[in-house]
Amino acid sequence: MDINWANVFDWTVLLKCFVTAGIICVIGQILIDKTKLTPAKILVIFVTTGAILGGLGVYQYLVDFAGAGATVPLTGFGYNLAKGAIEAVQEMGLVGAFVGGVKAAAGGIAAAIFFGYLAALISKPKMKKQ
Repeated sequence: MDINWANVFDWTVLLKCFVTAGIICVIGQILIDKTKLTPAKILVIFVTTGAILGGLGVYQYLVDFAGAGATVPLTGFGYNLAKGAIEAVQEMGLVGAFVGGVKAAAGGIAAAIFFGYLAALISKPKMKKQ
C-alpha cells in the first residue's frame, strides 16, 4: 500500500478527519449524558447505524470526505461489516452474507479483543451506576 505523504500532512484532510470523528463522539456523549441508554446500547446503535448507512451506500460519502474520521469510530465498524457482506454476496452468493462481514472486520475485531484485554489488565473497570 502506497502512502501519499502529501496528504498525510495536509491540514485540511486532518481537520476534516478530526471534526467528523469529533461530531460522532459528541453524539455518543450526548446520548450518555441525556438518556438512560447504557454504553452497550449506544455501541449497538452506532454499529447498526453504520451498517444501515453502509448498506444503503450513504456512509461511503462520509468515508470519502473524512477518511479515518469516519472509519475509526463505531459507525465505521458497522460500515465495514456491511461493505464486507455486500462484496462477499457478490462473490459467493447467499453464504457471503454470513461470512463477508466478519471476514472484512477480522482485523478490527482481533485488535479490539487484544487491546480490551490489555486495558482490563492495567485498569480497574467498574459498572455504571444506575
